[in-house]
Amino acid sequence: MNLADFIGRRLLQTVPVLIGISLVSFLLIILIPGDPARLVLGARATEDAVAALRHDWGLDRPMLAQYASYIGNILTGDLGDSMKFRVPVLDLILQYLPRTLFLIGYVLVLTLPATVVMAVVAAQNEGRWPDQLIRFVSVLGMTIPVFWLAVLFARFFGITLGWFPVSGYGEGYADHLHHLFLPAVSTALWLVPLLTRNLRTALIEQMEADYVAASRAKGLPESHIFRRHILANSILPTLNLLGVMIAFMIGGSVVVEMVYAVPGLGALMIGSVLGRDYFVIQGLTLVYALATVLVTLAIDVLTNLIDPRTAE
Repeated sequence: MNLADFIGRRLLQTVPVLIGISLVSFLLIILIPGDPARLVLGARATEDAVAALRHDWGLDRPMLAQYASYIGNILTGDLGDSMKFRVPVLDLILQYLPRTLFLIGYVLVLTLPATVVMAVVAAQNEGRWPDQLIRFVSVLGMTIPVFWLAVLFARFFGITLGWFPVSGYGEGYADHLHHLFLPAVSTALWLVPLLTRNLRTALIEQMEADYVAASRAKGLPESHIFRRHILANSILPTLNLLGVMIAFMIGGSVVVEMVYAVPGLGALMIGSVLGRDYFVIQGLTLVYALATVLVTLAIDVLTNLIDPRTAE
């Protein structure tokens, strides 16, 4: 199966998922306890005002007609208007999205080199003290809550030492890196242990495979065997786990974004929940779900490029 057919098949498989996503996002408004219009206008609003708002939102129409309109609006890029900011939801999301994506990219830049180095060192020294030390650090890293670590770093490195800002996003690329260093490190210290343990296990399994012994018997250099065969064949399980973690970070960035007051999607979601900005919540839910689908698709395509046998 060529790459185009593989991507086409994956896109077809996402259609039911996207339909389910749109349905869940739509039901967020429908299933809110009470009348959303009444919740927004308050208990003192007149019945005429509530009825007018329900009509503006289309809540007085049959549910199937509402869903059809909702799908039509999504296809045209209309996610409604924010009740708090009085701007289109899509514009609001596009304003906050780059900050979250920058943070995730920053985390990956810190995570990937550290993961590869630690996993390779541990696998090549299996059972010896470097391996034991890396395994201990990995277990310790997975047991420390990200929220607690973020608070600790903000307190010590931000407030006590004053080395890094503990809020905001900064102006300019260098300032972004400075402001987001602590949030990125806090997240990376949780992510690196997970990926390191996964990659270490895969490396050890490949190092004991029959084809490695055959390659050594042919006289191939050990560095060539490790780089071209062992590492290449070990990367796929970790790559799939990384895809899951990236999708999780898109929605889970709310933790560090709230601790460090980073104006990203997580902060926007919390503010919208507290402010009952239902259309923003609805739009963010849709964006989170779509991002997960796209990340999964990208990982599947990358996996297929590395090993075409996965498409069979």
